[in-house]
Amino acid sequence: MTLTGLMRYLQDSSRFVSSKRLFDRASEGMMLHHTGAPMPKTKLAVTLDSSLVGEVDNLVKERRFANRSQAIEVAVSEKLQRLAQTRLARECARLDPSEERALAEEGLAGGKDTWPEY
Repeated sequence: MTLTGLMRYLQDSSRFVSSKRLFDRASEGMMLHHTGAPMPKTKLAVTLDSSLVGEVDNLVKERRFANRSQAIEVAVSEKLQRLAQTRLARECARLDPSEERALAEEGLAGGKDTWPEY
């Protein structure tokens, strides 16, 4: 992700609202994982370009985020979610629609007795 892309990403107010909800629900010293369960945070040292730090500081000053850590955590979390969605789309593209349709029709033609009991 480029510097410009990251800043656009951080400045998108719709992301801030959803991110704010995430942090409002989080306990102190904990963050909500994708499963919704709290998980402990780990302190991490990161080296960033000074202009990027300045832009993050402006977002904090504008009260878009409570602090630098929150802004960076939200950006990383949302980027990882997008990467996971990209991987899912890539795997789905590998599926053969005619083969999937044939498998579905075969399952439907089998009748109720061939379906597993739940």
